[in-house]
Amino acid sequence: ADGLRPPPSLSRSQGLPGALSPMGDFDPVGLSKDLDLTEMKRFREAEVTHGRVAMTSVLGFLVAESFHPLFGGDIGGPAIRHLDQVREVAPIFFDILAFTIALAELYRSLVGWVPPPKIQKYFGGELNEDYYPGDIGFDPLGLKPTDPKEFAEMQTKELQNGRLAMLASMGFIVQEQVDEQTILGHFGM
Repeated sequence: ADGLRPPPSLSRSQGLPGALSPMGDFDPVGLSKDLDLTEMKRFREAEVTHGRVAMTSVLGFLVAESFHPLFGGDIGGPAIRHLDQVREVAPIFFDILAFTIALAELYRSLVGWVPPPKIQKYFGGELNEDYYPGDIGFDPLGLKPTDPKEFAEMQTKELQNGRLAMLASMGFIVQEQVDEQTILGHFGM
């Protein structure tokens, strides 16, 4: 597993997956300019996590707006209004959803983050030294490559898809806020 981590001597994002030609380490406003590897890994953890949520969100928008058999089929329309409708139909569902998300985040914090009393440098938290951003050990299908080069390539693909999904998800949300139509409704579906 040590072959999957960049050497600690690297600074900034050098050696971390996610850079593609011709842009390389795209940072036009210099947010990572003065960051050491520890702080850069925190940024990467946030990016991977938000990218995964956004990929799930995009899939959720498209599936939930076209296929919604739960709750007696009473939930419909733009996905940004589904949770409001669920609260009316089944109030306990929202509580269960929030509790499940809290458990997932608690697990992620226990696996990847330094406990608050042991934080040395960064207010707001530090990642465990042996933790790689996004790798919480959840791989039920065994898709994580063991070869470091393949792992970096797969991570770059995940990051790029996550970045695209963050933009797409925000576009979906804004579009539905503007005209209160489903995303697929714009295509006559």
